[in-house]
Amino acid sequence: MISFFLCLAILICGYFTYGKFVEATFGPDDRETPAVKINDGVDYVVLPQWKLFLVQLLNIAGLGPIFGALTGAEWGPIVFLWITFGTIFAGAVHDYFSGMLSERNQGDSISEVTGIYLGNVMKNIMRVFAVVLLVMVGTVFAVGPAGLLKVLFTNNGAGGILVNPVFWLTIILIYYFIATFISIDKIIGRIYPVFGICLIIMAVGVCCGMLVGTAKGAYVMPEIWSNFKNMHPNGTPIWSFMFITVACGAISGFHSTQSPLMARCLKSEKQGRFVFYGAMVAEGVIALIWAAAGCAIYGGQGLVDVGGGNATSVYEICTKTMGGIGIALAMLGVIACPITSGDTAFRSARLTLADWIGLDQSKMVNRLKLCIPVLGVGAILGYGNTLGFIDYSIIWRYFSWTNQTLAMIVLWSASMYLFKEKKNYWVTVVPATFMSAVSATYFLMAPECLGLIPFFKQNTLVAYPGGIIVAVLFLCLFIRATKKAEK
Repeated sequence: MISFFLCLAILICGYFTYGKFVEATFGPDDRETPAVKINDGVDYVVLPQWKLFLVQLLNIAGLGPIFGALTGAEWGPIVFLWITFGTIFAGAVHDYFSGMLSERNQGDSISEVTGIYLGNVMKNIMRVFAVVLLVMVGTVFAVGPAGLLKVLFTNNGAGGILVNPVFWLTIILIYYFIATFISIDKIIGRIYPVFGICLIIMAVGVCCGMLVGTAKGAYVMPEIWSNFKNMHPNGTPIWSFMFITVACGAISGFHSTQSPLMARCLKSEKQGRFVFYGAMVAEGVIALIWAAAGCAIYGGQGLVDVGGGNATSVYEICTKTMGGIGIALAMLGVIACPITSGDTAFRSARLTLADWIGLDQSKMVNRLKLCIPVLGVGAILGYGNTLGFIDYSIIWRYFSWTNQTLAMIVLWSASMYLFKEKKNYWVTVVPATFMSAVSATYFLMAPECLGLIPFFKQNTLVAYPGGIIVAVLFLCLFIRATKKAEK
């Protein structure tokens, strides 16, 4: 239990110390923001800071810090370290710069921002990457809640249409269409703060129930120093499977697609640290709580037996840590959390495509031209999974790798920005290099990537040095680009 409290304290202190250092490195000022300058009443709308924070938290949270952190707990309490230090030095830095660079460039989508600092080739790669990722995220965050609702009603004795995931998926997709189409302040700006409060209360409730149960001896929470090793029952390597699996609980490229939504709603640049860096730290806290609950209540073998983080394990943890209204509130948070990330994922996909082809989104007919095909693809993937034609876990794994690779690219973009501004670019270069190694290593041996070939499957003798070589290569390319620019 001591490990948990230490990591929690480090996360909170990280916001007030390293977060302030990152903010000072960027240097926010009093220039006119896009929300004030453009203010089209649809996507560019000024929102108060507290609402910006809660909306950003819900936009980036989804199932990642819950499902991902629970699955990450299969490796034991060592996952606490990645969640804690990954959040402070990588995830929150990534979120802050993706939001502020968008704000500095008229609220442009992250693919357009990347093109400004890494060139047109990377911009086009990022456009494809971002749209594919966003559609996968929207699909995952539609199928997941539908499954949770099925489990919730089944376990409470309901029947008929209430336990049919196709029904819930249809309802969620209809909501997604509406939320993607209309002005950001009509639904997102009004109801998200309420769900944000529910999400925070849910995390506090799970945390309190877990700690009380551990104190009474009902659960055992292993300490990091006594279990500083790979505790995964199947021996799955920590590097880089755990880093990819936890994803949103430490660093997530998906967040860079969401941050521009709030970058278009900032009244002042000085709100950025609280909105972007602060929301990621809050998500890190949520991930830490769920990882600790997974370690304490299930243990590695127990989590593997139930399939890691999923609707069943989340429901059981809520049931064991809280009762009555607590369970309902917790499930509301877990269901609302991914839904409120799914709709903004599709919204971001619409805006990314609009920036790509230069289609004015202030007109309803233009929004319809993009909403229909984007939601259509999401519906095909969602129904395919629900009806058993597409494996949800495969979608999640592809999402995880794409997600972290996107984060890597965004960090390199931020590094080039800092170099051009003659600022301390090592703030982003170090996590960019680290994530380059993580993504390359995973690609070389994961079963859905090169691991499809028997020779590469979990072949650490090839993947580990290969990942390091790729990271060093990227670092050398960056340094070469800076030297060339200086000349």
